[in-house]
Amino acid sequence: MTDKTFLLNAGTRIPALGLAPSHAGTWQSPPGQVTAAVAHALKSGYKLVDGAYCYANEDEVGAGLKEAFDAGVKREDIFVVTKVWTTYNTRVELGLDKSLKSLGAGLRNDDRFPKLPDGSRDIIRTHNHVDTWKLMEKLVATANAPRGEQYSKRYLEQLLPHATIVPAVNQIENHPALPQQEIVDLCKEKGIHIMAYSPLGSTGGPLMEAEPVKKIAEKHGVSPSTVLLSYHKSADDWIIVSRGSTVLAKSVTPARIDANRQLIDLDAEDQKALQEYSDALTKEGKLQRFVYPPFGIDFGFPDKS
Repeated sequence: MTDKTFLLNAGTRIPALGLAPSHAGTWQSPPGQVTAAVAHALKSGYKLVDGAYCYANEDEVGAGLKEAFDAGVKREDIFVVTKVWTTYNTRVELGLDKSLKSLGAGLRNDDRFPKLPDGSRDIIRTHNHVDTWKLMEKLVATANAPRGEQYSKRYLEQLLPHATIVPAVNQIENHPALPQQEIVDLCKEKGIHIMAYSPLGSTGGPLMEAEPVKKIAEKHGVSPSTVLLSYHKSADDWIIVSRGSTVLAKSVTPARIDANRQLIDLDAEDQKALQEYSDALTKEGKLQRFVYPPFGIDFGFPDKS
């Protein structure tokens, strides 16, 4: 699975499986574990590492990258993802520069969550996300394939008429309890690749105990986490919902990192069971979004609007 790639609209290829030193994973990890996790993953065959300035660990990610490159991993084979944090919506080039320095030089920053005197988050509520995208377009030579983060159908429909460069990737929370089919379908229509974070739900979340997930795991003799990661894998034409997404697997332990590579092909019966599970949650209004920062802003997601 670590060898499979997808072609982006920018002309580059993105791996189908990546390590998430971020979502419910390494951003919750003690210092030092992130470096070891990134280095082990890349030396074991992973070719994508997902990160972000706001996770406050890009210096450790950078150290892990250096260790892997020093051990013989080729830099040109590795896809590194970062994100411009909201405190840099009007200073995109500076935000990207901070991340690049952290990933390469061990720089740590502490201005990620500015607050007002009353303790609430200091947010420019009148800022238009389209303006930020236009700033990102200017940096395409530096950032390679610009991508969106948490773009809902509503926000993407606001962006596309003004975009000179169509986003290459939209990274969203995605799993059977939150299929987000409306944005997945729109992205496929527009040639935008989906990158799924929190594919297992959340640390200690109920998704691993969902009945159809457990039954499929027992049927194939694998763990529930393998089923949930395999949910995103593109297979043959008989797959009912061939998602064909890049999936970010979280872990900082070598054994788990290795195990997350061993994905399976879910058959038509498996796909049908997971689809029915998603459909039932949608009908009952019980979709579960496990990661939603308290910004107090309507980002256009149906389950949160």
